Amino acid sequence: MTTEDRYQPDETVMLNSVNAFLRIGFLLLLIVYCLRVAGPFINLTLWAIIIAVALYPMHLKFAALIGNRPKLSATIIVLVGLVLLLIPVSMLAESSIESVQNLSGHLSSGELSIPPPSDKVADWPLIGNKVHQVWSGAAENLEATINQFRPQLVATGEIMLKAVGGVAGGVLAFVASLIIAGFFLVSADACYTWNRQLATRLAGDRGPALADLAVATIRSVAKGVLGVAIAQTLLAAIGLVLMGVPYTGIILAVILTVAVMQIPTLIVIAPLVIWVYSIADAGPATIFAVWMIFVALSDNVLKPLLLGRGVAIPTLIILVGAIGGAIYAGVIGLFLGAVILALFYELLNAWMYPDSVAETLAEVAEEE
Repeated sequence: MTTEDRYQPDETVMLNSVNAFLRIGFLLLLIVYCLRVAGPFINLTLWAIIIAVALYPMHLKFAALIGNRPKLSATIIVLVGLVLLLIPVSMLAESSIESVQNLSGHLSSGELSIPPPSDKVADWPLIGNKVHQVWSGAAENLEATINQFRPQLVATGEIMLKAVGGVAGGVLAFVASLIIAGFFLVSADACYTWNRQLATRLAGDRGPALADLAVATIRSVAKGVLGVAIAQTLLAAIGLVLMGVPYTGIILAVILTVAVMQIPTLIVIAPLVIWVYSIADAGPATIFAVWMIFVALSDNVLKPLLLGRGVAIPTLIILVGAIGGAIYAGVIGLFLGAVILALFYELLNAWMYPDSVAETLAEVAEEE
């Protein structure tokens, strides 16, 4: 055999290479096409999976309570979830729209007047004098003050309009995801088996343990982060509504966002308390302050109760996930991003420290 013949490609090797190339190309083409078709539903489906995983323990108990009827249990859970979601949202939306309409009407008719600030406003730390000056100017000549800050007000209005549109789309996404989650709850056993089988194909013998770790992480973050944020927002809503604070819907949206990002809600609640003290009598303002401070500190009690002991996610991971998710997918991304990044963090840890998986799952199982 000559040197030239030795380096000639074998026909069988060439044929196998072409076949492999065609198969891989066809597979990639099919995956790309499927992703383009399913793209609009990916975020909804991922959020539905998270909801189903978080609600599955409750679904099991409720199904057993009503005579082992999983379909009825899933239906009732979805309907209750829709009621709990839509009633507060509709009330807050109605309140916000009414407030905006009243404000617009007063501005158009020139009837809008701002009461002068209390002298106590000037005593606020750092910003007291500036706020007192601007507030006093608005009380004397509102039109001149608006013209002075017109660029900032226009920019703020545009941001608020975009936020309102995003919230409306987010509510519809939540509704759709909750309905999809109901179907996942009905077929939970089959989904769990498929998930473990897929994990086994991807990670071999460690696959089932990683699948269980993913379930534990999703459940822990959904309860310990998202659940606490929603609970704080609902508690804050009670205080704001009873006190008659205007623009309650917008304020609650900010509180929910801050809570999901794991930023202390006190940075939103403290200015509210100070403002209420400046316009209300001392008695009601003090009751409002005590309640809202309780709301701000309630996460210190709720998190240890709801966040699983075996799953410890750094605050920075949740913060980055929530912000990045919100930028990528709006309101639903705020929740989805936090869970997805936390899941990636836990699976990365499991890959780097294989022995930690068994310990984590043991702690989760002991807690349950």
